[in-house]
Amino acid sequence: MQNYSFKPSGVCCKLITFGLKDNKLHNVKFSGGCPGNTAAIGKLLEGFDATKAISILKGNDCGGRGTSCADQLTKAVEQALENINKN
Repeated sequence: MQNYSFKPSGVCCKLITFGLKDNKLHNVKFSGGCPGNTAAIGKLLEGFDATKAISILKGNDCGGRGTSCADQLTKAVEQALENINKN
């Protein structure tokens, strides 16, 4: 499994970490943000297809910010998948 870290912008969360194995998400964790919501996202996405997660969460807005912790996660996963496909 490859592990990733991402520093989001425009949200309360300061760091997102996750693992990818066979295009499945594992150990999704948010440092900061709304603890109940971010913990729930991590639990719901355990073993979930990364591409499907992007399609569901991309563009999710938090309080008119134009982004959210979930949306920032999609940016992180997209970057990780791009790096995997380059190698």
